[in-house]
Amino acid sequence: MSEKTLQHRIDGPDDAPVLVLGASLGTTWHMWDRQIPELTRQWRVIRFDLPGHGGSPAHAATSIAEVADRLIATLDLLGVERFGYAGCNIGGAIGTQLALTRPHRVTSLALVSSSPRYGTADAWRQRGVVIRTNGLDPIARTAPEHWFTPGFAGAQPAIVEWAVQMVRTTDPGCYIAACEALAAYDVRSSLGRVGVPTLVVVGSEDQVTPTTDARALVAGIPDAGLALVPGTSHLAPVEQPAAVTELLIRHFSTAWHDKPGPAGPAAIGAAAPKAQIAPPMPTTAPAAIESGLSQPAQVRGGTYEQGIKIRREVLGNAHVDRVEAATDDFNADFHDFITRYAWGETWTRPGLDRRTRSIITLTALVARGHYEELALHTRAALRNGLTPTEIKEVLLHTAVYCGVPAANSAFAVAQRVIREETTPEA
Repeated sequence: MSEKTLQHRIDGPDDAPVLVLGASLGTTWHMWDRQIPELTRQWRVIRFDLPGHGGSPAHAATSIAEVADRLIATLDLLGVERFGYAGCNIGGAIGTQLALTRPHRVTSLALVSSSPRYGTADAWRQRGVVIRTNGLDPIARTAPEHWFTPGFAGAQPAIVEWAVQMVRTTDPGCYIAACEALAAYDVRSSLGRVGVPTLVVVGSEDQVTPTTDARALVAGIPDAGLALVPGTSHLAPVEQPAAVTELLIRHFSTAWHDKPGPAGPAAIGAAAPKAQIAPPMPTTAPAAIESGLSQPAQVRGGTYEQGIKIRREVLGNAHVDRVEAATDDFNADFHDFITRYAWGETWTRPGLDRRTRSIITLTALVARGHYEELALHTRAALRNGLTPTEIKEVLLHTAVYCGVPAANSAFAVAQRVIREETTPEA
């Protein structure tokens, strides 16, 4: 299996139109098993595994665009030009990416348990820190409560165990890379360019991608309808297979465009069993996304914009948001200076990777006794891929060259931060 393609499975007639199904983070193509008998009556169904999921080789992909590129390369090898696409969770993000970047390939789209922006970048990078330290077991153990309603989980213990094992057998590095991809994913300002008929499906009890996320998709995509599946949580195709299958069949049967060009309105039809179709939401302009300090645009060059991006990725959005909120006429120039020269020029230089820069930064902060900044950069080091063991080795090394008292204080600061950052949620 090439690093540029994805492991896949094909079911259904060779001469039927192609329908591609994308799975959720931490699952395999088997999450769609109960849809296959009905869908293959009309379509040639292609399912794929994310990198490091199921039996897929562990060739990590760090962006949604990269996974979409690998899927297109896979479909090219199969001779597939036009296809419908349905995806759940990260699978929905891949489908949206394809609709935005390959509109001539996608005939119609279904986004199940999806969002234009999945949570916050800080939360995804925090999950990566937890996995790097503790492995995937804490994520696996809590997956059922996020994926299924309590009633379903209690009645279907075999499916719950299957879900836990899917996560446990995922490659940790590929899972962390997927977290990074979701941290960077935000298409809120681009939804108006999705030009194919789209069905958005959401479980009424979904807390991972709640109904507000689904409505944001419908409000932003010009030709979209909303289907609410009552009494269902995040992994709707598994928890309510019949309802989701019926919704997909009716959507792709009536909203399929075989020829390239602008898509017409989708005819959704009557409500499916156990699901209600909501009227399309009015299209509204997406809210402006603030990403920089409140300064005149003319003082910001490419270095500033690059710097604020790296600063957010390394230190976290929450920290940068607090800094921006506290910026005033007195300190604005100083923060502009930091963003431009520390983050926009130094941290972006190609000579050292971010892990190495974190090691250097930790050492310098210990040497100068800047322990408040040390706490901030210990968190950053964890996000940049250092493990607690590696941070310990850095601090042991500083004890020799910066002095035992300085290292003693540094150990206390780092220990507190590491406990906060790496303890899995209950």
